[in-house]
Amino acid sequence: MLLADLARTSRELAATTARSKKRALLAELFAAMTPDEAPLVVSYLSGRLPQRRIGVGWAAFKEPPPPAAAPTIEVRDLHAAFDRIAAVAGRGAQAERKRLVHALLAAATEDEQRFLFGLLGGELRQGALDALAVEGLAAAAGVDPEAVRRAVMTAGRLDVVARSLVADGAAALDTFRLDVGRPVLPMLAKTAQDVDEALDLLGPCAVEEKLDGVRVQVHRDGDEVRIFTRTLDEITARLPEVTASVKELASSRAVLDGEVIALDEAGRPRSFQDIAGRVGSRLDVEGARASLPLYPVFFDLLSVDGRDLLDRPARERHAELARITPEPRRVRRFVVEDPADPELRAGAREFAGRAVARGHEGVVVKGLDAPYSAGRRGASWVKVKPVHTLDLVVLAAEWGHGRRTGKLSNLHLGARRADGTFAMLGKTFKGLTDAVLDWQTRRLQEIAVSPPEDRVVRVRPELVVEVAFDGVQRSSRYPEGVTLRFARVVRYREDKRAAEADTVETVVGLLR
Repeated sequence: MLLADLARTSRELAATTARSKKRALLAELFAAMTPDEAPLVVSYLSGRLPQRRIGVGWAAFKEPPPPAAAPTIEVRDLHAAFDRIAAVAGRGAQAERKRLVHALLAAATEDEQRFLFGLLGGELRQGALDALAVEGLAAAAGVDPEAVRRAVMTAGRLDVVARSLVADGAAALDTFRLDVGRPVLPMLAKTAQDVDEALDLLGPCAVEEKLDGVRVQVHRDGDEVRIFTRTLDEITARLPEVTASVKELASSRAVLDGEVIALDEAGRPRSFQDIAGRVGSRLDVEGARASLPLYPVFFDLLSVDGRDLLDRPARERHAELARITPEPRRVRRFVVEDPADPELRAGAREFAGRAVARGHEGVVVKGLDAPYSAGRRGASWVKVKPVHTLDLVVLAAEWGHGRRTGKLSNLHLGARRADGTFAMLGKTFKGLTDAVLDWQTRRLQEIAVSPPEDRVVRVRPELVVEVAFDGVQRSSRYPEGVTLRFARVVRYREDKRAAEADTVETVVGLLR
């Protein structure tokens, strides 16, 4: 397949807002893929590189060469070119990467160059989200979209499923199932303003403490334990005490969902930054363990004793979790079988208040009859925090002045639209410590897509930042007509991807 085919499809996707048309465009493109091309095509159209990062910044795009007259670049050629760029290291690496990028651009047509600028700069705006790609793959292969979603859920990666589906057809989907040792995408939660709103949304439910730790998915198969983050990166070697705890469970084969947390001398939760720093440390694991011991707290069970529980209701999954897990290793919860019962509603509010008083973020309210919707922000999990916070994406930053001269300070904040683009909601420079200012100045320049000398430095929409605010108000200054009141930075969430940021719909819902 030619790169020109991707570029044309990307342009046509950007030109239409109709979901059915987008799905048809993707299906037509996917139907022409070979198995080897499939993972590359779906990755590129979703704005991702299989190599993740190739060390190319804004300087590589300055003064691009004239475009080629006719398309010649194959998708496989593009992948090989990115491999060569990513492999460059050592003295003179920046100049060599720029030379390779210019050689690639010289072979690209004008349409292909535009696509490459968007892909490498994180600025693709065609709205080809994974959800749409799933539907396009299903249409191209003539299979049920739900079967493809299920395969992606258990595989954890769309590109892997795409390759198998193109190679082997519908039969390939049966090979993707929940296996101990292979992580699945975690289930995510929507947001409600308070406990009462969450109870009204869900019906019979359980109110659980929302722990401010690092999300983990733990797989045990006999004496072998593997631990994965929410982004499916393996961190087993960094958490020996968690491995030891899991080996004490009353099941030798299980997949659990939970968080690792730490407590201070008073028994209150340590900060997320402390825990994330410990989990991120690759050196001197024993020393880090001694200085900040972590322990797991589980809130869901995906598989036990060879039985897949993903489709079982939450009440059954929790009963099995309670059977194999001691109480100190389970999240505290309060069950509300009938949300219309005023005593139970009052009990739920009281439980949430006690959770916050113990130092936790808030609560997560979970429908008792819902399955585990891996990889989706389903309606059956609703998080409630006492302070309004959103996970937003940094779209740009402005150079500071006064004591912040030479620092990227004022952040432009964006919420996720349904088509995968981001709508700016406002700006903030509040809540930034000197250490955070120094870090974000370095980090934002690494992902910049505009010249560093510009007053406003645009960046690839990759970094997620948690923002607290006092409310949402209408504003004609911003594209969705809303902005945040008194926004301030709480922390950066490097454990989250931009695709997991809060949506415009959530923000508008807070206005209502």
